[in-house]
Formats: sequence, structure tokens, C-alpha cells
Amino acid sequence: MKKFSIVIAGGGSTFTPGIVLMLLDNLEKLPIRQIKFYDNNSERQKQIADACEIIIKEQAPEIKFLATTDPQEAFTDVDFVMAHIRVGLYAMRENDEKIPLKYGVIGQETCGPGGIAYGMRSIGGVLELIDYMEKYSPDAWMLNYSNPAAIVAEATRKLRPESKIINICDMPVGIEERMAKAVGLSSRKDMVVRYYGLNHFGWWTDIRDKDGNDLMPKIKEHVKEYGYSLKEEMEESQHTDASWMHTFAKAKEVYAVDPTTLPNTYLKYYFYPQDEVAHANPEYTRANEVMAGREKHVFGECNRITKAGTAKGTTLEVDEHASYIVDLARAIAYNTHERMLLIVENQGAVANFDETAMVEVPCIVGSNGPEPIVQGKIPCFQKGLMEQQVAVEKLVVEAWTEGSYQKLWQALMLSRIVPNARIAQEILDDLVEANKGFWPKLS
Repeated sequence: MKKFSIVIAGGGSTFTPGIVLMLLDNLEKLPIRQIKFYDNNSERQKQIADACEIIIKEQAPEIKFLATTDPQEAFTDVDFVMAHIRVGLYAMRENDEKIPLKYGVIGQETCGPGGIAYGMRSIGGVLELIDYMEKYSPDAWMLNYSNPAAIVAEATRKLRPESKIINICDMPVGIEERMAKAVGLSSRKDMVVRYYGLNHFGWWTDIRDKDGNDLMPKIKEHVKEYGYSLKEEMEESQHTDASWMHTFAKAKEVYAVDPTTLPNTYLKYYFYPQDEVAHANPEYTRANEVMAGREKHVFGECNRITKAGTAKGTTLEVDEHASYIVDLARAIAYNTHERMLLIVENQGAVANFDETAMVEVPCIVGSNGPEPIVQGKIPCFQKGLMEQQVAVEKLVVEAWTEGSYQKLWQALMLSRIVPNARIAQEILDDLVEANKGFWPKLS
């Protein structure tokens, strides 16, 4: 059985240790001979890498490990690039969240003005990774889960149309795990789903178990009462992240808008933006929560492991639901024809929608990449929402490519989250100032 070489782009990410532990947990499914880390921030990467090197030595000493900031060293002799980069780190995410809130508009990592700002920073970084991969390992595939996935996917479609990149998001995976638990199944893999939309902007239309039994009525019953919250979580809410508890509960109200489907949780930002503003603390946003929580914990624990020289008793956790990355790599490596939700060019998968839009739909994945499964025509309500949102994504990429202030203003104004053109421009001017050195020059 061939053993694979993987580079994790974004080696200094707090998600990296969980991904490494997950890969080590799945070696029987995806044998690995080499793991490399690549990051342009050597100090940050070193803290994560030194701990991960100890973890790998203790769990799988036969795997060669390397952490580097040199693209040639990182991208030479690799089969897969697993990319999760955050251009500007959490300090810039804090700006993305707090600047819109000054104007009474929700600031969010991937939606509305925050997502647009992040997208403008991410496009160049992801394109750079593709170029390194194609230069040093032209047969490799990039499995990209860098946010904001919708804008990044549109940029790769438009600007690197021949590249071997697959854009994937973990949010539907997480929601499907909740659905499975709500109806008493042990795993989302016991379900077969139909779904359509854009990234962070979609709907499930059919969910069945492996015997073909329709699970939608039972799941809808649960969502109508609890959203995507699980009863055991509500009973032990002190153990669950408060932001996510709010998000999962809010799905109840999002579902009410169209009870014929089941919604992605992120639709709350588009359907009830005023509620999200009311719920937000302009002085302490999600970025602050992450920096005080996960960032502090992961770096502290990695430094502890390095100092101790062993990972025994570590509090770092396997990122279990990230096992979808292994499923995707396996599908390409072994031609398994795994059925997965991916972000792909529409080309008729949603029959009455823009052919060039990057849609999120079920695909069959083999050694030649993803083949989208046709979802047919979609209703007027979803079509109208998606056309507005895909226009935002396309305008952002055009603004980045052309250095166009006008198109970025139009993108912000078109977002359902922004109330009018004046506020869109005021937010944009603040974001331009905050993103100097990260965005292309706009005129």
C-alpha cells in the first residue's frame, strides 16, 4: 500500500495539532510516510511544530517530519496539500468583527463585511499556495478548507481554472453529526443527503438512512423544537461553547422561514442580522473568545509538551470531525467514489442557476476529482437569495483582481447583512484603512 506525503499549509494554526492527531488516528485508512508543515510565520509555527514532532515520534516514529518556511522544501515531493491558512491571524479577524459593529452591522468571519474583508486577504495567500504546489509537485492535490471558502473557491475557479484544488467546508459535517445524534444514529455516515446552496448558505432537501428510510420528518421535528441543539448539551450547557449554543438554537428560527428544507446555521446572519447585532458585544467578539480560549490553550499545551519532551497526558484533542479530510484524500488516492458535500463549479448541478457559480452540492469523488450530483431546479426563494449572494462573491473576486474600490463597495451593498449603500461605504473605508498591506491597492 502506497504511503503518502502531506504538507499542512498553515502549520502555525491552532487547528494543526488536532489535524495531526486525526491523521495519526487514521493511518490504516491513509498510510503516511511524511508530514510537513509550511507557514510564513516561523515563530508561531515552531511552537506547534516542536510539540507535533514529539507527538509523531511517540505515535508513529516511522513518519518523517519537517517544519519549514521555505516553499521549495515544503512543496517538493508531496501528494496532498492540506490548506488552512488565516491571513492576518486573529488580530485581523477582530477588525473584521468590530468595524461593522460600529455601524450597527454584524461582523462575522465569513459572512457580510467581515467575510468580504477576510476574503480580500485570503485570495492572494491561497493562489500563492496553488502556485507553489504546481511548481514543486504538479501531480499533487490541494484540499482547501481555508475560509472564507465561498470567495476563495470563486477566486480559484476564475484565476486558477486548471488547478487541482478541492474546496471543502466542515460546517455541514458538524450539522449532519448533530442530525444523526438527534435521530439516534451513531454517525452522519449512516445518512445519505441531498443538499444545495453556496458555502455557508445552503439547505438539505432529503436525508435518508442506508435502507432508504426518510429521516427528514424526524429531524424536522427536532429542529422545530430545539434547532440543532442536542438535549444532552442543553442539560449540561456549561460544557458547551456559548456562541455555538446560541447558533444551534437559532436554527429553529431559520428553519421556520422554509419548513420544507433544513438550513445551514450560517443563514441566521442573513435572515436575522439585527438579532445577531443585539447578541454581539462590540468590545469582545468571537475573535477575542478564540484568542482567550483555543489560542491560549493550544499554544500553552504545545509549549508544555516541548518542555516536558513527551505528549503523555496531553489535553490536545483529536479533531475527529476533520476525518472528512482523510475521506477526501482516500477518495482521490484510492478512487473510492465517496459521496461528499463539496464546493464545485455548478455546470448544471443546480439546473436553474448560474453555471459558473461555485455551489455546494453532493459529489462523487474519485481519482479524477469530484463529479457533482444533479440537484435539479430549486425554488424561487432559495434561487433569489443565492443569486444575490453569488453576486457578492463574484464582485469581491473582481474587485481583488481589478483593484476596484467601486466593485467592492457594490459587493458590500449587495450583501443582505448591510442595510444600505451609505453604511456599506463607511464600513468599506474603515476596512480599507485596517487592511493596508493585506489587500491590493484599490482605486
